Amino acid sequence: MYLKRLKDLREDRDLTQSEVASYLQITRQQYGLYETGKRDIPAEFIKFLAIFYHTSTDYILELTNNIDSYKS
Repeated sequence: MYLKRLKDLREDRDLTQSEVASYLQITRQQYGLYETGKRDIPAEFIKFLAIFYHTSTDYILELTNNIDSYKS
């Protein structure tokens, strides 16, 4: 499930949930609920996280294993 990918992206960059939550302008608790699957993450946040992690939404959603972002 894509939730593991969100956590892996965060941990691979040595970031805390608080740091990612701050980027999204939400609380750490709210982000924790998204990362654990207790709440559905809004599509807009997936887009923001793809930009933040320099990857694609397809990678986050496990539609591809290519971590590189799309080239414009």
